[in-house]
Amino acid sequence: MNTTAELFDVFQVDRLNDRLAAIEVSGLQKRYPGGALAVDGVSFAVAQGDFFAFLGPNGAGKTTTINAIVGLARFDAGTIKVFGHDVVSDYRQARQAIGLAPQEFNFDRYLTVEEILVYQAGYFGVPRPVARERAQVLLRQFSLWDKRRDEVAKLSGGMKRRLSLARALVHAPQILILDEPTAGVDLELRLELWEFLRALNRAGLTIFLTTHYLEEAEQLCNRVGIISQGRLVALEDKAALLAHQGHNRLELLFESPLQQLPPAWAEFNVSLELEGRRAIIHDTLVEDVPRILAASESAGYRLEDLHLARRNLQDIFLELTGKTNA
Repeated sequence: MNTTAELFDVFQVDRLNDRLAAIEVSGLQKRYPGGALAVDGVSFAVAQGDFFAFLGPNGAGKTTTINAIVGLARFDAGTIKVFGHDVVSDYRQARQAIGLAPQEFNFDRYLTVEEILVYQAGYFGVPRPVARERAQVLLRQFSLWDKRRDEVAKLSGGMKRRLSLARALVHAPQILILDEPTAGVDLELRLELWEFLRALNRAGLTIFLTTHYLEEAEQLCNRVGIISQGRLVALEDKAALLAHQGHNRLELLFESPLQQLPPAWAEFNVSLELEGRRAIIHDTLVEDVPRILAASESAGYRLEDLHLARRNLQDIFLELTGKTNA
């Protein structure tokens, strides 16, 4: 699969007014039949050009929120705007800006691979000659050219995943919404898709991602929202979330036992092992490490080895949701 963003030259996609949020959700509420809340007062904004991860356990409200954004589900309260267009009262303009690659495959089994893309573009008013040109670009981009005349039933799971992404892009949206885009694909294809998505994002496409693979979100996204039981429990830049939610464990191994702790360590939670040769400093922030090392050196302790076990997004997700998967 070609990992360049050359298809943007064909589509001639322009960024819109940078002052407008790509997606703006305010007070979103959705009830299940019977009255239970699926989404409870969720508010967030996705800026133009963001690579946004929307994470949560199964049943937390992720897909419900996506369906409300793209017009596949009604909601009970709140507003959703896409580049300033209300998704209810200004539905056409809002929907035109979004390409959706859903978690489940929902292709017309009687169409060929190329026809699926051409028909999809037609739903958004793209003239047939332009739609065919774009379909051919995407089929080559996603290494599906040799399958263009095949019915979708003949495709492997990985090919269907690529076709789903191509279909989401064929009408040249400004926002790409991906619901579990690498579910069921092998590692090689997952890494190829990552590189392609990075290229699209660098070219200016706003990407909204849900995924069970928290490493995927950590690798790709610059901003993270975490939803649990229908409510947002975190919303901020990834770097900031990892910095203040993610405490680290610093392990220091010294050449000789510590007779006493350096005074500057008094503010830290320290435990000793190996008869005092190993100091473990719990809940360490990365910016604290130079000060800790300087204090041990000033006290005359010679360092043999160190290891900083950094917290990752999965650790934070588990803390905030109490769940092991997204």
